Amino acid sequence: MHCCTYNLALLHESYFFCLDSLVHSCCDLEVHVEELNMLCLRLSSLAQCSGPFLQVSPLIPHRQGFRAHYKHTSEVLKMKQYGGVIKPKTKRAKRFLDNRASKLTENVKNAMIMKGGNTSMTVTQALKDIYALKKPSAVLYKKKNITRPFEDSTSLEFFSKKTDSSLFLFGSHNKKRPNNLIFGRLFDFHVLDMIELGIEKYNSLSDIKGSKCPEGTKPMLVFAGDAFDHENEHKRLKSLLTDFFRGPVVPSVRLAGLEHVLHFTALEGKIYMRSYRSLLKKSGCRTPRIELEEIGPSFDFILRRTHLASDDLYKTAHKQPKALKPKKKKNISHDTFGTKFGRLHMQKQDLAKLQTRKMKGLRKRRGPAAAAVVTGETSLKSTEVE
Repeated sequence: MHCCTYNLALLHESYFFCLDSLVHSCCDLEVHVEELNMLCLRLSSLAQCSGPFLQVSPLIPHRQGFRAHYKHTSEVLKMKQYGGVIKPKTKRAKRFLDNRASKLTENVKNAMIMKGGNTSMTVTQALKDIYALKKPSAVLYKKKNITRPFEDSTSLEFFSKKTDSSLFLFGSHNKKRPNNLIFGRLFDFHVLDMIELGIEKYNSLSDIKGSKCPEGTKPMLVFAGDAFDHENEHKRLKSLLTDFFRGPVVPSVRLAGLEHVLHFTALEGKIYMRSYRSLLKKSGCRTPRIELEEIGPSFDFILRRTHLASDDLYKTAHKQPKALKPKKKKNISHDTFGTKFGRLHMQKQDLAKLQTRKMKGLRKRRGPAAAAVVTGETSLKSTEVE
């Protein structure tokens, strides 16, 4: 059994997974069938593959060896594949798999909000307040998760597959990094970006009295500070916070629905987050007067560790399918505000044939009328000479 465990550890360290070597290494060992099955399932999960599937024969008495027979040609070929997984047998399972499959227009991004093995009251309350802002597109884990995202992100990737979430917020607290929050996002169920922020000052939703915005209100995001436009880490942080708090994509919003404002300010190495409620007041004209009322939560963050994706991976994550790209139409363009412009192509115009306005006195006369005028002029000349 020690030999089998040692081989599994080597495979895990080298990231090279082979079920054949595991089976052959266990052939001369007196191992229980359940233990071998558990090892095979563990190895398959580490390899992130669905097979091959093992069929283990019953335990043979000692000195005759242990024989494990596996069939992946006959069994796997009998199973019809459906998008990389076994074909569902019920309509409910089919709907579930269709919902998890990739789409041209993706669903609203869900967020996982979890805390580490050691947290403080500040971090716990901050996670609850951010969960209140993110609802209903969020999942709050109340139990502790002993993991370190910057060292090992496998548990985060596992939970993201389980809940179909592409965003996460992880809270922790220790002596070296007190009151710590990690904002992150995933691409294809693998960590793309992680940015660690430390809480220096915090006011919760309950600390600031007043009426709050309804659940699920789409916020307006405001970013102030030159760092969000010039520094690479702050650019990624701006993109990450926009992804986290933007809410669902809607075609139109009514004026009364624009009542929640999230303001982020980058100043002197710190990031200030404030939450306001916009109030529409009477102004005596058609345009209302707007006042802002702070509703919380409010944070004073300091930037700590970062884990940013490479430029190639970041570009791949932003790639859109061709079906979503609008087809180009000739002679039609749009400006930054979405105004549609058309261009007309005309043939070259002959200006000689252009119809202009002609005065009646300058018009040329033709026929007998013109001849009469000419004879009249000649008779007048002859009388003058005489």
